[in-house]
Amino acid sequence: MSFFERYLTVWVLLCMVVGVLIGKFLPGIPEFLGQFEYAEISIPIAILIWVMIYPMMMKVNFQSVKNVSKDRKGLYITWVVNWLIKPFTMYGIAAFFFYVVFGNFITPDLAKDYLAGAVILGAAPCTAMVFVWSHLTKGNPAYTVVQVATNDLIILLAYTPIVAFLLGVSGITVPWDTLFLSIVLFVVIPLVAGVATRITLINRKGLDHFENKFLPKFDNTTIGGLLLTLIIIFSFQAEILLDNTLHIVLIGIPLTIQTFFIFFIAYFAAKKMKIDHTIAAPAGMIGASNFFELSLAVAIALFGVTSPVALAVIVGVLVEVPVMLLLVKIANNTKHWFPSKGKA
Repeated sequence: MSFFERYLTVWVLLCMVVGVLIGKFLPGIPEFLGQFEYAEISIPIAILIWVMIYPMMMKVNFQSVKNVSKDRKGLYITWVVNWLIKPFTMYGIAAFFFYVVFGNFITPDLAKDYLAGAVILGAAPCTAMVFVWSHLTKGNPAYTVVQVATNDLIILLAYTPIVAFLLGVSGITVPWDTLFLSIVLFVVIPLVAGVATRITLINRKGLDHFENKFLPKFDNTTIGGLLLTLIIIFSFQAEILLDNTLHIVLIGIPLTIQTFFIFFIAYFAAKKMKIDHTIAAPAGMIGASNFFELSLAVAIALFGVTSPVALAVIVGVLVEVPVMLLLVKIANNTKHWFPSKGKA
């Protein structure tokens, strides 16, 4: 690994701090960038996420996508963990900490709001960032695309009733424009662009040139996009984070536990089923990380941008990135747990 990759956790933490400092002392920057928004999605952040995902999408070939149907075990793990386990364990873990463990620090009304934020966050598996985690674990790009795409289809049907059931809230309105736009921006467009680039260059210059000369040019693009994205996100949320320091820690504890718990459920299930590591690692990452854009849009639509519910969702991003980097390291250090089936 290069020096840049080896100390990625350090750069991530530094970028978070830089983002908060920009939001605190140079508020004009996030105010300016905040003007470029549609359906609760920041266009600058969307562009940077696209930059992160595009290099991985260039590795996808449709023959590999067709082969996914030959071994669906990784998909089954993703679906079961994300939709039959994750929302309910998030509710249980968050409720236990907010009402019981932190009962002396948080009022019942505040605990209810933080629980709502945790559920809204936990019921939405990741769409965009999972491609970054898959890239860092050398996951199978074609299989990851199918895992994410099928999750997006399930979100359309299952997200609203699950959140409504767990929170006992009627009339929950999912911002469909946010959901559809996110899927188009973070899956469809980069996938089409990546595959088109791959086909064009292979036809013109051959597979060897594409894999050994063209793709290496993008080695640091994904990580660079991640770091710039974090700076912008935390510049937007600086005031909220600085005004709620203690509660950020309290909210972060159950969210962190949930992230580890869900990852290892999927990861050990994949190990038990003898699935290849290139599929097992992304399967764990999809459930462990969350669909931040959708969750924040729902929290704001239902409870308001300054609500404790929105704060809980924002804290999810604060703890998720460092924790996911740790899980990436764990996944990379445990490849020997899985059978090697060669290149999928």
